[in-house]
Amino acid sequence: CGGEPEAPPVEITPGLQAFVGARIIDGTGDAPIEDGVLVVRDGRIAVVGARDAVDIPPDAEQIDVTGRTIIPGLINAHGHVNPSPYTEESVESQLALYARYGVTTVFSLGGDGPEGMAVRDRQDTPDLNRARLFVAGPVVTGDTPEEAVEVVNAVADSGADIVKIRVDDNLGASTKMTPEVYQAVIETTHQRGLRLAAHLYYLEDAKGLLEAGADLIAHSVRDAEVDDEMITLLRDSGVCVCPTLMREVSTFVYESRPDFFDDPFFLRDADPADIEAFSAPAFQERSRSRSAQIYKAQLEVAKRNVKTLSDAGIPIAMGTDTGPTARFQGYFEHGELALMVEAGLTPMQAIVASTSDAARCMEVDTDLGSLETGKWADFLVLGANPLDDIANTHSLETVYIAGNAVPGV
Repeated sequence: CGGEPEAPPVEITPGLQAFVGARIIDGTGDAPIEDGVLVVRDGRIAVVGARDAVDIPPDAEQIDVTGRTIIPGLINAHGHVNPSPYTEESVESQLALYARYGVTTVFSLGGDGPEGMAVRDRQDTPDLNRARLFVAGPVVTGDTPEEAVEVVNAVADSGADIVKIRVDDNLGASTKMTPEVYQAVIETTHQRGLRLAAHLYYLEDAKGLLEAGADLIAHSVRDAEVDDEMITLLRDSGVCVCPTLMREVSTFVYESRPDFFDDPFFLRDADPADIEAFSAPAFQERSRSRSAQIYKAQLEVAKRNVKTLSDAGIPIAMGTDTGPTARFQGYFEHGELALMVEAGLTPMQAIVASTSDAARCMEVDTDLGSLETGKWADFLVLGANPLDDIANTHSLETVYIAGNAVPGV
């Protein structure tokens, strides 16, 4: 008796959160913040810094993340949503799957329709709890410049975020888009205020596309080592490269039962029917085909090229080409991180390629890609430090998008 009356409890302000005690890797490449604090207000980052440098609002909900590592949500600069079926519900479901694996933004580079655009148009909200989507619409095709330009204009009119073309003969099995056609496509794309992403395979096509003004190289060069001429073209244009190394893996990895079929991180969201289907002898035989074995061999070229380009200062944007059959959305992005490190990048470089550089390459870095004031609070809470071992991204405990915990993680 006679003591001071207890202060009334502070009422928590909705939408105000403080994540306290984690190691914070902000995605910029700067050294991690130890014992950090990340404050989120209405879905966006209010402040991030060391605990002793941040005034934690007394009315914030405090979440103890001591001993954990926080990194920005992963950005897939080249993914897809599967078209079977292509409905708003299916697109939402696939974006939820990406999110449960920590992929918080996906650029779907081809095969997109109005349903995907409708889903995209609903994401600029602090209530979001699935991956963000940006779309390319249908892949632009055409045998003549006039035909292709007509398609570009239709894609632009539809509300696409970027335009996608394919310049590839599928190892000699099909006809390649000609320079005359792709030059017209690129010119029209730029006239419509959009950027162009190019699917390719061959070094000479990469150079031709860069000379014509392509804005994103959406696959690795796989037929040859990149040379000084290509590096100069990339450097002078500021164009990024999206290696999609896991795309190559997907062509041959099912020739026998993949190790990842027993990975608990994969199994947390895998469909047993898929595992059965991709373990079937007929499917395994397809993975032993001539083309699959070529892609298997050329993966080594692609990995060397990633290292060469990174060493030359060319920005790398993580991408996987996930979405089509047997390319597992969400899980394959972690495989891409591992392959980049296997290729010679440091874990920090792989994280930057999958966060801030991917955002910068796709021109969404005003809002996404790093843990900086004003950006959307899209981030992952990991149980272990990925700078020690990039496989520690598998220690995913919680995913936040706009400060909302993603269900089912």
